[in-house]
Amino acid sequence: MAITEAVENYLETILILSKKQPDVHAIDICSYLGYSRPTVSIVLKKMKEENLVAVDNDNHITLTQKGLDVAENIYDRHEVLSAFFLLLGVSRNNAVEDACKIEHDLSDETYLLLKKHYFDLAEKARQKNN
Repeated sequence: MAITEAVENYLETILILSKKQPDVHAIDICSYLGYSRPTVSIVLKKMKEENLVAVDNDNHITLTQKGLDVAENIYDRHEVLSAFFLLLGVSRNNAVEDACKIEHDLSDETYLLLKKHYFDLAEKARQKNN
């Protein structure tokens, strides 16, 4: 199973939910993403087979190290891109939605340079305000 945009979204969702609540279940993923239980169950099964997630006897879903690495990478991209767009003056709603659309498709090179540029701009803005 390739790590597709859809799989990245599932992994990112599990990471986000795990930061908000003690246990993550399939129903939580369904609610967050708006997907049906059968759809989520199929993807979770494949992700478990690929060692991206683990499911315990109480059906608590956790990220494996492999899944966590992917989730943290895509979450970082989302956060930095959203913040960069906000810094440019994009409305919050559009900044978040646009970040979701492109976080999966940017090359590492483009993303790392954009991230560097964002932090440079953010630092200049902080210095200006102090």
